Amino acid sequence: MSGFPLAARIRRSRRDRLHSLLPPVVAWLMADLITWLIAKASVSGDGSKVAYWSTDGRRRWDSEHYLSIAKTGYEMFPCRDRYANFPDVMCGNVAWFPGYPMSVRAVSATGLSYEISAVVVTEASLFGMFAVLWWLLGARLTWATGLTLAIGVVFPGGIYFHAMFPIATGTLALLVCVAGVKRGSWGIAAAGGFVAASCHLVGAVAVGMLLLSAFFAWQRDTWPVRLAKAGASAAVAGCGVLWAKWLMWQATGRWDAYETIQKSSYRQGVLRQPFNEMREAYGFPFSDWYRPEGHLPWLVEHSLTAHRTQLWLNAAFLLLVVATAMVRLIRNRRLGAEEWAALILTVAIFLLPFFAGAEMSWYRNHAQMFVGLILVKHMSRWVQVPLLAFCSIQYALLGAMFFAGVLV
Repeated sequence: MSGFPLAARIRRSRRDRLHSLLPPVVAWLMADLITWLIAKASVSGDGSKVAYWSTDGRRRWDSEHYLSIAKTGYEMFPCRDRYANFPDVMCGNVAWFPGYPMSVRAVSATGLSYEISAVVVTEASLFGMFAVLWWLLGARLTWATGLTLAIGVVFPGGIYFHAMFPIATGTLALLVCVAGVKRGSWGIAAAGGFVAASCHLVGAVAVGMLLLSAFFAWQRDTWPVRLAKAGASAAVAGCGVLWAKWLMWQATGRWDAYETIQKSSYRQGVLRQPFNEMREAYGFPFSDWYRPEGHLPWLVEHSLTAHRTQLWLNAAFLLLVVATAMVRLIRNRRLGAEEWAALILTVAIFLLPFFAGAEMSWYRNHAQMFVGLILVKHMSRWVQVPLLAFCSIQYALLGAMFFAGVLV
């Protein structure tokens, strides 16, 4: 008889764990359903319906480079060596980081094609994002946490969470990094930072956040230990960038391969004036450069300049996150370790593309501000509901731009 209460407690514990997974599962399924509906309402350049469940519907120009890294590794060469009429610049795939393609290569070892493996990695990362976010929100369903998850489903730029890009994998890694900071585990924080930095240069913002973590995390430790944990986790995270450069060096024999192709082919690699970059990003003529041919459905026709409203919404989201943090800091005289981490990452992710010169990619890099949802939980419902409405509209517009082939 004494074993019955224990067995009942075990069954109840298992049931509670399953129930705790239900909200992130529902959020993940809703994200795919909504994205499929947007894809269905969009058309490709030849007027045919876009097949969301095909790999072709999820790949763009950068996707080809990530797939090539997964298949054959890195390469860099003068473009004229292969293309006689090409400008005298460098070609290759060393402008793209290895974290995502190496994950694709690992999954392809199961026998799946590289294209299917890329989608599997992306969708698994997206589910992981919702699961880790849910844990960071307290894993308790309330109006605040439910609305926060709903905003995550239609997060600005989140269309790239479904594409053959490292955005979902890098965002998951950043959330794991924040979870490590919250738990007081410098090892988990370091691992998350390493993966984030190895997926995309924007993920390297984790290094700065971890360096600063000595001032808001590891509170149970003495100052020397806090400094050691912050420094060690930041150093390990930074090794994600070093790993990328090491792989490039192995393939090309040059430690500066990444910098060389960025400067030669993409006119990047030096610090830019961020406000000038914002103006150029806002005015970029996507609708002229990549306008689809044939009859355009209403959604596509009204989405051709959606990158402009995207920039306004991204800036508004940043300001809301900063304002929420300030209000909590004034009221409570403190922020949680995960809240400090989310605040620092959100600000850095927004600014970095404009300092680096990402005229044509900021809208997808900014999607990693998803980590800021940790603070959205504390916003008033009068803020959360309008934010959800605006995010839903913008998600549909940017999604139509993507599936119509207007976004690269």
